[in-house]
Amino acid sequence: MYDILIIGAGIIGTGIARELSKYKLKVAILEKDTDVSNETTKANSAIVHGGYDAKEESLMAKLNVLGNSLYEDLCNELSVPFKRNGSLVLAFNEDELEHLNVLYNRGIINKVPGLSIINQEKLRELEPNVDEKAIAALHCSSAGIVSPWEFAEALIDNAVENGVDLFLNTTVKNIVKTDENFDVHTDSGIFHTKYVFNCAGVHADLIHNLIAPESFKILPRKGEYFVLDKTQGKRVNQTVFQCPSKLGKGILVTPTVHGNLLVGPDAQDIDNRFDVSTATDRLEYIKFKGSHSIKDINFRENIRTFAGIRAESDRGDFIVEESSVKGFFDIAGIKSPGLSAAPAITLAAIDLLKTSGANLSLKDNFITPRKHT
Repeated sequence: MYDILIIGAGIIGTGIARELSKYKLKVAILEKDTDVSNETTKANSAIVHGGYDAKEESLMAKLNVLGNSLYEDLCNELSVPFKRNGSLVLAFNEDELEHLNVLYNRGIINKVPGLSIINQEKLRELEPNVDEKAIAALHCSSAGIVSPWEFAEALIDNAVENGVDLFLNTTVKNIVKTDENFDVHTDSGIFHTKYVFNCAGVHADLIHNLIAPESFKILPRKGEYFVLDKTQGKRVNQTVFQCPSKLGKGILVTPTVHGNLLVGPDAQDIDNRFDVSTATDRLEYIKFKGSHSIKDINFRENIRTFAGIRAESDRGDFIVEESSVKGFFDIAGIKSPGLSAAPAITLAAIDLLKTSGANLSLKDNFITPRKHT
């Protein structure tokens, strides 16, 4: 019998597992893949957003800004590469400049630090390779970049070191409520637990529907990327965005924490939750749009392309709540800025447990992570 069972070992599931390992609890995490962080966590933009894009008063806004503020200390503690490199949203005309003001004002309401709208001269000073047609930019000095899969791996390593059981190659088939507990049926056997966290990413609605009436839908959205060689990594210092659209934040150009250059993603609504294929026409579109922001990107220095799937929900905001079935918690719809918000989502999950009546008592012997050099 476990106290808590977590379904899904992406950045959210591993983060919750690590936080729970600080308490006197028996915890397990189930992952259907052969390793942790194998889906959305390993295939995203690796950006720690400032928090100016999320709508005022939304859960996304609140958790993005808090999560961003926690990154530096947490990554240092876990020996995970993180850099507060800053970000720019470019404006190429007066309409886009007006939208920068909307984002700026939203960011002020959301309490995002380090925001300013800069003119063409300052923009060229910060990023000499920005296209000359850009007339202004929203600058956010608090934005950063991270290695999300290394982050998730560090989280689960420390969680396991502190007693969490990790079960890979374990697919959940059914969930049954029995008195005050849950029987979680998998292809590897039945797990018994008092509480369940549903952190299943693009499959979270399907897991929810195994135990509770439907209350949200996940609408998978695919994005494709280029990863360019380190010879291209210095084309930009900061993460450079174009003005966002209804489908997302648009094509970005960013350095990675390992010195490469990342260009993407596009946005395609899809039905197949496992479709991480790339297509020539979509990659050509990304090349065209990326070159609109940054001059002379040499795409012949490409070392790989990849695609990831975002867990867009029909609610339009993060879902961090106890379901209609007591003791079953949904942490779902964690699309961008989900990576940025992840440390704060983890803390919100602990609050859900406390509100639901779970008895949480901190350990005296929590093992802090070993430092790596």
